[in-house]
Amino acid sequence: MSERILEEIKQTIRQYETIIIHRHSSPDPDALGSQGGLAAILRETYPEKKIYKVGEVVSGLEFLVTMDDISDELYKGALVIVTDTANSPRISDPRYALGDKLIKIDHHPNDEPYGDLIYVNTKASSCSEIIADLWQFFEDEWIMTSEAARLLYAGILGDTGRFLYPSTTSHTLNVAADLRQYNFDAAKLTRELQEMPLKVARLMSVVYDRLEVDQNGAGRVILPHDLLIELGISDSETSQIVSSPGVIDDLLAWGIFVEQAHGGYRVRLRSKAPIVNTIAKEHHGGGHPLASGARAHDITEVDAIYTKIKAACAEFINNEKK
Repeated sequence: MSERILEEIKQTIRQYETIIIHRHSSPDPDALGSQGGLAAILRETYPEKKIYKVGEVVSGLEFLVTMDDISDELYKGALVIVTDTANSPRISDPRYALGDKLIKIDHHPNDEPYGDLIYVNTKASSCSEIIADLWQFFEDEWIMTSEAARLLYAGILGDTGRFLYPSTTSHTLNVAADLRQYNFDAAKLTRELQEMPLKVARLMSVVYDRLEVDQNGAGRVILPHDLLIELGISDSETSQIVSSPGVIDDLLAWGIFVEQAHGGYRVRLRSKAPIVNTIAKEHHGGGHPLASGARAHDITEVDAIYTKIKAACAEFINNEKK
């Protein structure tokens, strides 16, 4: 860790009476876990401060944390902290720009910097791991709570695929072990993260039925908006099925293309080995090497993205044979 930046972050947090914490739109457990976990730690450490967490309501993850409904006026003279968000267009609630100062804390590649203070650690499994690291770095002052530990543990579980993904390191496991010492039901939390509504399970069956896979293990699924309406599925709920094709042994990398009500497609890319974030960056997105998001204006761009997934898988296989 850069001690100078971290000390500057701590001193800046000390200076402000009002702190408003944002995260990215369409949040996953890590976005909510890092946001909520940081808020819980700061509230316990600085009870005299006003700490808020904001963003849109998320269907299916209400059990993790709820957002605060605040007025624009509260941003005047406030410190804004944004967690787990690579670029400013993805920040949930555009009022983040109304604050006096902005701190960015993230684990995605810092390709689009924003904010007055930036701390990015791309080696971390998750932003929740980073928040836990900050707590341990500031252990002489910051106070962990059982609720904060629950949220940070949930975020780590989410972004590591329950410690399955390559981003899981020995340090990740040590952090998770430290959090498990606090009083929360980890088994219940894991079940809650894994459970899904029947309608989402039905969507998963559609994913397997419609999955295209080429000879090199490149896959794609296109989910029309009419299908989501028929199943009663919201756009945010489709995130629950993105990793499901990974259980197929012949699949190397894949894209889930979700048609939007206003047109175009939300693109979610996943991979077991070929790099896919370079593809995402070429199509209005970005993310981690093996897990990224993008946008496609139309079916022609969907086809173009799938062609690049095919090329990435073919190149990976050819390199493996050398």
